[in-house]
Amino acid sequence: MNFTHTEAAPQAVGPYSQAVEIAGFVYTSGQVGLDPTSQTLVEGGFDAQARQVMKNLEAVLDAAGCSFDDVVKSTIYVTDMGNFAILNQIYAEAMGDHRPARSTVEVSALPVGALVEIDMVARVR
Repeated sequence: MNFTHTEAAPQAVGPYSQAVEIAGFVYTSGQVGLDPTSQTLVEGGFDAQARQVMKNLEAVLDAAGCSFDDVVKSTIYVTDMGNFAILNQIYAEAMGDHRPARSTVEVSALPVGALVEIDMVARVR
């Protein structure tokens, strides 16, 4: 088992790794819209946080030797399903033509007051 760490994504806010590689797959921890430098949520509401989440995930996947093209499953947690349309737009922009399996769930709260959190599973190239 290999643990992934990159300074290009926020540091873990608990006892976990940014990602773990095992049996040919990378499992990312959930990413929220934290700026990796300041470790604070980006300003600008849901749109800005969702874009930062995708940047953070891209950095973690890159550190693990993967990209969005290698993602086989995403799980998305939002605090308001009313943001579903904007989420789809931002997600589609980041993923391009790649369409992995995905679940989206509304939750009552997320760490550090985030509005969206995403984790991914990707195959190792």
